[in-house]
Amino acid sequence: MTPLVEVQGLRKYYPVHRGVLRRSTAEIRAVDGVDLAIREGECLAIVGESGSGKTTLGRCIVRLIETTSGTIRFAGEDLLALSAGELRERRQQFQMVFQDPISSLNPRRRVGSTLEEPLEIHDVVPANARQARVEELLELVGMSGGSATRYPHEFSGGQRQRIGIARALASQPRFLVADEPVSALDLSVRAQIVNLLADLQTRLQLTVLLIAHDLAVVEQISDRVAVMYRGEIVESAATDRLYDAPQHPYTVSLLSAVPIADPLARKGRIVLAEEPPSPTDLLDGCRFHPRCPIAQARCRQEAPGLSDNGEGHAVACHYPGELDPALPAGG
Repeated sequence: MTPLVEVQGLRKYYPVHRGVLRRSTAEIRAVDGVDLAIREGECLAIVGESGSGKTTLGRCIVRLIETTSGTIRFAGEDLLALSAGELRERRQQFQMVFQDPISSLNPRRRVGSTLEEPLEIHDVVPANARQARVEELLELVGMSGGSATRYPHEFSGGQRQRIGIARALASQPRFLVADEPVSALDLSVRAQIVNLLADLQTRLQLTVLLIAHDLAVVEQISDRVAVMYRGEIVESAATDRLYDAPQHPYTVSLLSAVPIADPLARKGRIVLAEEPPSPTDLLDGCRFHPRCPIAQARCRQEAPGLSDNGEGHAVACHYPGELDPALPAGG
């Protein structure tokens, strides 16, 4: 089956300017040669620590920022080949939910006006039906239709995120990029938003790219997981397979930090030895080798490619599966 979203060789580099003349002396490779395929109706989660390139990747896919190179296909069409006018038309089919529900909403506009705007831009419903559609959208995300007359500051963080989700759904998209949708929220409301996204995905048959660093959230909602480190995908697999048998040392270390609900259960925490290198440092070999507990000489000299084991589990490591997830704390 042809993927709804297909990314090949995607790169986004940012030049670093220094000195009085602001000359470009280095570059940050925020996304560096990423390949992804997202099937229609599935939820693919992108995980990794801050600075790994997750948000940049998501914004590149929906063309909120321009790429350095690569291809992005949506429903078989090359998005990078579209003109500004053509992209505006296609944008109805893919939308984004932003991380910060406060800054993503205009504080001077009532909620109803915010939700009406995409209805007008994409001509989703006739003008005389927009108010009713706004109320439907609010009820769809668990809020009352009367909320349309209020301003964003009158709502809690969780309610503002619900409004952000309603705005993203207003154009009736097929594909939704959710960028850390619960990281700015209180723990008490995170589960509610996660459950809402899972319910909407099923009810509206959405395809979702979920960007997150909370692996407990990812496990609840995603079908597949891709792990990013310094701009590259280092492991990808079906969610249950990746959690049960992680192969890349970085994935193992991330999963070792996930809290366990049972206070009597003991779990080894793998503490990485080094801080992440500067994003402008271009390392030879595997990018993870300065922090990897099992790095060997080959890792410092030869960069591993992302290799699939034939069962949909791909990993970029010379020694996959050799880091024991049960290492003692501090191991």
